[in-house]
Amino acid sequence: MKSEKEKMLAGALYDPLDPQLRRERDRCRDLCLRLNVTREDQRQERRRLLAEIFGKETDAWIQPPFFCDYGTNIVLGAKVFFNFNCVVLDVAPVTIGSNVLFGPSVQIYTATHPIRAAERRKRLESARPITIGSDVWVGGGAIICPGVTVGDRSAIGAGSVVTRDIPSDVIAAGNPARIIRALPPDA
Repeated sequence: MKSEKEKMLAGALYDPLDPQLRRERDRCRDLCLRLNVTREDQRQERRRLLAEIFGKETDAWIQPPFFCDYGTNIVLGAKVFFNFNCVVLDVAPVTIGSNVLFGPSVQIYTATHPIRAAERRKRLESARPITIGSDVWVGGGAIICPGVTVGDRSAIGAGSVVTRDIPSDVIAAGNPARIIRALPPDA
């Protein structure tokens, strides 16, 4: 029989109140709280805390406050920037390429719940992974929904709600986000 964590990572319905999962979330929340009270001049402490949160060294630049569920389900490329007040619900894997910029208050949600009320009453949830390519810019207040992939070099407009995959080399915006126009190739 699979553990609740194995079910969670596989995208199956799982019990979020499982003791192991609660301990892992509490650990990550404690680390995020410590990160969120650091100052700009405490770069070494921030780097140490980020390595603990993500489970490996990173050169990410994160402006506190920053929040995530587990941290270890987030894979970051090089030179990722999170502006103030970003949230990553990393119940499923969140893969972020290199040179990605997140505006303030961007929300990345892998967690989802059953649509039918009778199923929700069982207090089970599931998740779908999110992938964000390299050289992407996500404007402030945007929400990336479960299961979405954003292609390389694309830009997501501020306040957008991304419910479907976005291809590479486009600008997408709105609620729900839709392609506004293609971007010319980089020089």
